[in-house]
Amino acid sequence: MKPDPSRYRKRNEDSHRLVRVDDIDIAFRMRGEGEPLVMICGYATTMEMWDQNFIERLASSYRVITFNNRGMGHTTSGTAPWSIDRFAADTAGLIQALGFDRAHALGWSLGGDVALGLAVEFPETVERLVVYAGDCGGPQKVPAPKYLGVLKEAYRGRYVPFEGVLAILFPPKWMKSHRGYWRRIPIPRELVRLTSIVKQNKAYEEWAGVYERLPGIDCPVLMVTGEEDVSTPPENADILHERIPGSTLVRFPGAGHGLMYQYPDALADVVIEFLSETAGTAEKNGRDDNGIQGSVYSSRP
Repeated sequence: MKPDPSRYRKRNEDSHRLVRVDDIDIAFRMRGEGEPLVMICGYATTMEMWDQNFIERLASSYRVITFNNRGMGHTTSGTAPWSIDRFAADTAGLIQALGFDRAHALGWSLGGDVALGLAVEFPETVERLVVYAGDCGGPQKVPAPKYLGVLKEAYRGRYVPFEGVLAILFPPKWMKSHRGYWRRIPIPRELVRLTSIVKQNKAYEEWAGVYERLPGIDCPVLMVTGEEDVSTPPENADILHERIPGSTLVRFPGAGHGLMYQYPDALADVVIEFLSETAGTAEKNGRDDNGIQGSVYSSRP
């Protein structure tokens, strides 16, 4: 089903649009043609934080829909209690509000957790699922002490050096060998209130997780992780891969949480290959212009 532009309430000066979903107005953008691919943002970020090369490469094959989660940027906060399940319901509502019956979904970090919630709670809306640096939640997840330490300092109002923030996205060795890498990180124009970040973090910390329900996911699932991710340790992808029947895991050596900024072309190629597969098609490795390649592991049916 094609989206109906009459559903969109208004267009803003920065080209985002708003659509009503339950108790909130969701800010979103669409680009490209083809099957819909909904991109779910990570923790404390807005849709402006997606790497543009990554998005444009995906948009060459799919209708890419980026949007802001509840209370982030131009998306309103609403009145419903915040939770990962609520964020999943928002995503399902967005897919339907835009006039699609089903869509592919890709979630980064906390967005990967929301994507898993979407597949568990609203399976009828998901065609194929990509979990980039996500985890199963609950006591079974592998925590990230370094990442949590940075967050605690920020919540206390203490100064966190820019280098400290970058260290939770990129491996130290990679940063040293790629001078000026920080210029690749988008500078968001949308503001995110600290109160919204705290509420989002609380929703994540209180999430019971989906560990026990992972074997019931019946759509094709791809997990992508950087082998040096200190924000969502790669062991989390191993857990998902082991628990979800027929899933595929791609690990990128030398990559961190900011994989999409490090190797946008390779990551996009892996995603496009996965989304375009038909039953029985063999998975292939993605490779970027520098020859960076991910290792593919396919689980039993």
